Amino acid sequence: MSESFTPQISDRICRHMNEDHADAVLLYAKVFSDATAATTAEMVAIDAQGMDLLTQVNGSPMPTRVLFDHVLQDAEDAHHTLIDMIKQARQAGK
Repeated sequence: MSESFTPQISDRICRHMNEDHADAVLLYAKVFSDATAATTAEMVAIDAQGMDLLTQVNGSPMPTRVLFDHVLQDAEDAHHTLIDMIKQARQAGK
């Protein structure tokens, strides 16, 4: 394992996703959780099992957990998994 999911790594990934890929974070919520009516989403944490999002649904904040299809090994695995998930989400047409 090249990197474990320390709070610093989680923060770095979340900051990058929220600043550069906010549209992807919203799609993760809409496609991979029950927050299908989310209008916004922010990634607040990521670990080997999934990601925690804070979504807005019907004008109210709603914590949302998205589980991965496998346990992530490191930050590089997270990168590839998030890319694969956004490709799947876009194919779902949401």
